Amino acid sequence: MSEEVFRCQARVIRATDKALLCELETGDEKWIPQSMIHDDSEVYDDGDNSEGELVLHEWFASKAGLS
Repeated sequence: MSEEVFRCQARVIRATDKALLCELETGDEKWIPQSMIHDDSEVYDDGDNSEGELVLHEWFASKAGLS
């Protein structure tokens, strides 16, 4: 069984050691713990991988009010 994920377009505004502040395709800004970013995500740092498809674990996205 595959893990359920939430996908959206995002851009990193700011990064810390533990989280990314992302502007989502809805225009909302959310802090995303790096531990909740799925391995398939194009967005995972504030360098070369700061814009594209953000893939999160579905249970986290639901808890954070994203899905």
